[in-house]
Amino acid sequence: MEILRYSAFTTDPKGGNPAGVVLDAAGLDDAAMQAIAADVGYSETAFLFHEDGRVRVRYFSPLAEVPFCGHATIATAAAYAERFGLGPLRFESRVGAIEVETRVGVDGLTATLRSVPPHTTPMADATVRELLAALRWDAADLDPALPVRVAYAGASHPIVAAGTRQRLADLDYDVPALTALMARHDWTTVDLVWQESATVFHARNPFPPGGVYEDPATGAAAAALGGYLRELGLVEVPATLRVHQGDDMGRPSLVTVEVAADPGSGVAVTGTAVPID
Repeated sequence: MEILRYSAFTTDPKGGNPAGVVLDAAGLDDAAMQAIAADVGYSETAFLFHEDGRVRVRYFSPLAEVPFCGHATIATAAAYAERFGLGPLRFESRVGAIEVETRVGVDGLTATLRSVPPHTTPMADATVRELLAALRWDAADLDPALPVRVAYAGASHPIVAAGTRQRLADLDYDVPALTALMARHDWTTVDLVWQESATVFHARNPFPPGGVYEDPATGAAAAALGGYLRELGLVEVPATLRVHQGDDMGRPSLVTVEVAADPGSGVAVTGTAVPID
């Protein structure tokens, strides 16, 4: 068994979000995959199973399995393309089929995934207050143009918009409180965002349920953000969004999000990926 290491949403191995990749996980059970993910230590490790002409994928953080992971999908697609050639892929995940296309562009090897159809749900006022308290934010820190919602595009992420870039930069949350709250509601990360312009966003993603204080690039949350903006009519569609993440961690990442006009369609997430030596 070979464990590969790639960084997604970057052209520099020192940037982006690193992921473990196992292109052939035949024979591994849940305990083995969990142990490998914990040993690798990245926010996610992806495991591929080749069965009857299908390719099944599972994702494990250092602490638990997650239903879907964007950056690990991009990393896996890049690793697969380097060994078996460019072209379309179809990964069968716990949340449904994820279509992925790989190609080589001016920035190197690039992959685009299309999420399952996204949707959003309101958050109860009491839960919003509890979430803000765990983040050590208050209502005055929020951008009223972007209401708090739980957004889904394969995994659930609260979207919480900061009114200023400085508020986003100052991340100091209550780890036990946020971990417990996220466990109760089955949230994967919290997508903290600041809107720079109509189509440019900056994001930070606390990920304590996975044993990671912060994720430097979160493709699943970016897809959920795209669906949230479309569903609430907060972006003119079709739209191409740029999500900058990881800058405050010293691991700059760029996630490109394409939101089609069809309200039932998945959201496309594109990024480069490079091997980590």
